[in-house]
Amino acid sequence: MSVAILFFGAVGAIAVWWLSQQRLTAKPWLEEGPIGDVRSADASSLLPKLGLGIFLAVVGSLFSLFILAYSIRLGMGDWRPLPPPKLLWLNTGVLILSSLALHWAQVAARRGEIDGVRTGLLAGGASILAFLAGQLLAWKQLTAAGYYLTTNPANSFFYLLTAAHGLHLLGGLVALGRTAARAWLGFEMEQVRLSVELCAMYWHFLLLVWLVLFALLLRG
Repeated sequence: MSVAILFFGAVGAIAVWWLSQQRLTAKPWLEEGPIGDVRSADASSLLPKLGLGIFLAVVGSLFSLFILAYSIRLGMGDWRPLPPPKLLWLNTGVLILSSLALHWAQVAARRGEIDGVRTGLLAGGASILAFLAGQLLAWKQLTAAGYYLTTNPANSFFYLLTAAHGLHLLGGLVALGRTAARAWLGFEMEQVRLSVELCAMYWHFLLLVWLVLFALLLRG
């Protein structure tokens, strides 16, 4: 239960910090340049960010409930710990690389370097696919060793948590594909920059979720 509380608290702290960085208290009438341009630029970037922030808060709450249920079920007598495949360590490293690649693309977008954006998006997408393939391989290793979904509650939770995380990554791949299309089709850098920033934010969040889940699974 303490893990779930800590995770939810960390998500809340990150959300508060992120919102503080989104110019919610800005005074556009004190900034230089045409007022209409300032307000339009702020609104066009702020609304998608707020939308994603709300979505991530919902996802964070969902995983907090999963973690809470896992922590409660862990203490019951029929729980038989599942040995996490060593492949999960490699998969974790690959997911970290994907997050770093998205950060690289974000930095390149801020600098207006379209080649850097394309490279970062390509590397990030490839790393994410490698992570998902690795997770499927870990499932295959477990089933080959006799750790089936319904054999034990610990097994069920392992498949549930990893599947829920993987599905969110698959959803993110759709957004990443659209962002990559914009980068390759010559969209305005401002549009590409916003899309890359949203993708990077999403991937950093899912990396945090996975690190918490991985630590929980290693625990038992």
